Amino acid sequence: MRIGIVGVTGLVGRTFLKALPLYGFDRAEVYGAASQRSVGQRIPFRTGELVVESIESLLAKPLDLVFFSAGAAVSREWAPRFAEKGAWVIDNSSAWRLEPDVPLVVPEVNFSDIGGARLIANPNCSTIQLVVVLAPLARAFGLERVVVSTYQAVTGTGQKAVDQLMRERQGLAGPAVYPHPIDLNCLPQCDVFEAEGYTKEEWKIIRESRKILHLPDLAITATAVRVPVIGGHSESVNVVLAQSATLDEVREVLSQAPGVILQDEPEKARYPMPRYVEGQDRVFVGRLRKDTSHPRGFNLWIVADNLRKGAATNALQIAQHVVETARV
Repeated sequence: MRIGIVGVTGLVGRTFLKALPLYGFDRAEVYGAASQRSVGQRIPFRTGELVVESIESLLAKPLDLVFFSAGAAVSREWAPRFAEKGAWVIDNSSAWRLEPDVPLVVPEVNFSDIGGARLIANPNCSTIQLVVVLAPLARAFGLERVVVSTYQAVTGTGQKAVDQLMRERQGLAGPAVYPHPIDLNCLPQCDVFEAEGYTKEEWKIIRESRKILHLPDLAITATAVRVPVIGGHSESVNVVLAQSATLDEVREVLSQAPGVILQDEPEKARYPMPRYVEGQDRVFVGRLRKDTSHPRGFNLWIVADNLRKGAATNALQIAQHVVETARV
């Protein structure tokens, strides 16, 4: 098995390197590419080092799987070229997610959507953890409406955002990637503002969730907030089910759902928190309770590691499924 990682020097790229052994790729030949300024850089990998190459050099290799995490522009230009050479390409950018002929996949939810496609899109981090929880509820009871508010860690923006937070925490000046200080603050803006006053991140959650769940008319709205947390995205979610259900029935469905850990003992102060999901590949849900304002409404609190399940390891799980079903 020969694997390429485009964007290997970034936070998600390095997470790919760490997580490869967990998904059966511990013996794979691994190559990494990044921007021209990073070519020749050496990254610790396994018992040695991985030397960063150019993307052109990577394209010349006979690769079986290629993971992209280098931004939409790079993916638009290069991902189809790898797919044309016969590699399975799993793209972590927003470039292909809403293209009708490109499957947008969360393995616990819609792996069968892959079909024969060579180019597969990895969803937005906030979308992934949301649909892992919504999908079993949709299957069991149907969904009428979803309202989600996110509390997103700075690693979702990248290393420069982490650096900004840590400098501010130490009282140091330096370049900023956010329009306001992030330490001791909450920014109700994730990415740029677009149509109808929603940010790009909020539209991603709305549109991607509809596509993954095969519910194009789902009533869903989102507010995305950046918080001074290093890693781990949290979401407060209100769902209105299409059918009546008891709290025990909802709890039972989620306790059996693939990829979900039910952590719901509020009387013991036990509920999901970003501090404790680092390195985890499952989605944690708690604070389950009836919405007292609606007979079919429920409130949920969902937390996941945005670099792992929210990015690199969702892509690796896709790749693992592809290999196991003899598509490679």
